[in-house]
Parts: sequence; C-alpha cells; structure tokens
Amino acid sequence: MDTTYPADLAFTRPTEAEACPVRPGLKRVKPRARGVAEAFDFHQCHVTDMVDGDFLPDLFDHGFDTTELTGFDKLQRTLESCRQEAHIEDEDAAVIRSTFEGATLTLASGRSLTVQFVSPDGLVMRKAGPNGHKVCGPMTTMNDHGAATSIHADQDVLGTPLVQVMGGRAPDLFRHHAPDSRNDDGDLLLLNVWIPLDAITRPLVLADSNTLDRRQHQLRYGLQVDEFLDRDEDQQINDIWTFLHHEDQRWYFRSEMKSTSAYVFDTMGTAHGSFILPGEDAAEAAYLALEAAIDALENGDAGALRSASAVNIAPPAITTPPLQTAIEEMVRLLDEAATNAEGLCANSTAASEWTEASRTARSRVERKSIELRIVASTT
Repeated sequence: MDTTYPADLAFTRPTEAEACPVRPGLKRVKPRARGVAEAFDFHQCHVTDMVDGDFLPDLFDHGFDTTELTGFDKLQRTLESCRQEAHIEDEDAAVIRSTFEGATLTLASGRSLTVQFVSPDGLVMRKAGPNGHKVCGPMTTMNDHGAATSIHADQDVLGTPLVQVMGGRAPDLFRHHAPDSRNDDGDLLLLNVWIPLDAITRPLVLADSNTLDRRQHQLRYGLQVDEFLDRDEDQQINDIWTFLHHEDQRWYFRSEMKSTSAYVFDTMGTAHGSFILPGEDAAEAAYLALEAAIDALENGDAGALRSASAVNIAPPAITTPPLQTAIEEMVRLLDEAATNAEGLCANSTAASEWTEASRTARSRVERKSIELRIVASTT
C-alpha cells in the first residue's frame, strides 16, 4: 500500500503570473527585482512514498523513472568518495561523465536508453541540512549548490540556451511536452540524472506529468545563471518553468534511495523540487546538539558535554522509517554522552569512537546528491 506524507511545497504565487507577451496563450512570471523567495507560496500537498507502493513511474507516461547503477564499479567508488567529502573534484567529475558517455541505461519501467551526450555544464552537487538548515559554503560551478526549494522544470524547449545551441531545431528533435509544443515521436530526450548520496532529508519530489495542466499552471521564467555557469552573454539567462499549485497534481518521492540507483527525468517538462519531511525538526535539533557535544568533547569539557547532550528531543509523530532510524541513532549518541561525559573526556579511544560515530550520524541527515544532464536516444 502507498504511504503518503504531508509536505509543504513551494509554488509560484498566482499574483506573480501574467500573460506572456511573446507566446500567446502562455503565462510567465512577472519581471521583478525583489528576492525570489517573495514570489513563492507553500502549499501542503500529499506526497507518496514509492518504496513499497503500487505506483511504478514510466519516463514517457509520467515524466520520470529510475535506473540501477550497481554495475558501474568505478562510478560507485567515486560517488562514495564524493559522499564522504561532500564535494566533487575535477577528477570525480571526469569519472562521472565518462561513465555515462555512451552508456546503456535500463529503466525500471523496462525501457532502454543509450546516452549520446553528457552536457559539459549542469554537473553539480547539492547539499542541505535537515529542516532547512544551511550547510553550503559559497556556490561554485559544481559544488555548494543548495537543495532546489521551489517547484520547477529545468528547460524550455523553445528557450535559451537550446534555441542558440540547436538553432531552433530542439522541438523537432527532442521528445517533450510543453504548454505550446509537443513531440511524442522524437527518438532523442534531454534528461536529468539525479543520484542520491545521502537523501533521507530534503528528498526530491516529482510530479506525475499526467496531473499537470501545462497551459494553466506552467509559467515561463528566466533564471540568471552567470554566477555559476560560464556561458556566452546571450545565454546567461536560462529559460525554465515554474508552476502554480493545483489540488489535482500528484507528487512522488522515494524515502530509501542510495547511489546504486538514480532518477531519470525529463529536463524540459517534469516538475520537481525538494521538500522538508515531517520529523526533520527533530533531526535538526539532534544534529545541532551533536555538533555542540562534539565541540565540548574536543575541548575536554565534561560539563559542557553533559549540558549539550542533555536535550529533550521528542520523537516525531510521523516520519519515514529511514529518518526515524537516523534520529534514534543521534539521540542514542546524545544519551551516551550525557550519562558518560566524564568517561568520554578521560578516555581518548572512547572519545574518538564516539566522535566518529556522531559525525557519521550527523552526515547521514545532510542531504547530498549529484545531478547531471544527458541527451539519450531510445528505441
């Protein structure tokens, strides 16, 4: 049986939408100078966990699918290194790109894709702490991208940069669904590949494309990308889509997912974003208490260690099993420190073991993921 959770998803406010002056019948987000956050509203939606459910997504029918990556040994070693370091190095990026170039991907729906091209940009690591806690430093081309909070799709088939790169041929070549353009016969697809490293908080949520009213709820939006992508001057605005909320939309995520599998979804039409799970407030409280406790132990201050660890963290009334397990482990470590503060401070081996376990537990609730963009063909 499907399990659903309440989730607050960020949609563009209806007051921010206006008729598009250059594409009749479409809507766009109004030009604005103020902060992006002011243009969004949170709506509580029911998101369905696909781990044990009956819903099996299909890339063509629903806009997203999954693929197994277990057979790519070098890729898995690289992804584990990226997970531990929470960072992508140039050599890691080279392995990731070379793995996917020319690869055949078998989707869970049974479809087969052959990767024809891996985009030179768009390979990024995203990080986010539990309950919206910020863990990123200054954003660079590949690293320290936060979790995408608003519901969006990443590319307009008739927009920048596709119109420049492909000379206006993208709608004829790529299979896609847009408010004013549709191609169900193309053999080429522009796709996002989303690989989780740690993803039990701030998970990716995706819409069933069948439940979107694209003409009414999909809005053109120009995203400024010159701060993190090196593009020609005429391509520094990326034409993407944002979405209005409607109760008919259906949303899906997977609570248990590791780097051995990945989402594959339509870059040009699949609405997606991240969200905060119920229970992430408890995870954040334990995460921050462990941080303070680690600092106290490293300073050899038993009193401060006891104080930092003696916190009352109520178990969440509802959350996913992986997040529940992670919270319980952090609470166990805090209880151990609170009841044995002097012993930990006096025993360097025990202190080292506790600190390592605590850092591992904290890392577990930091969302880390890698995404890249590919062109694939299908038969």
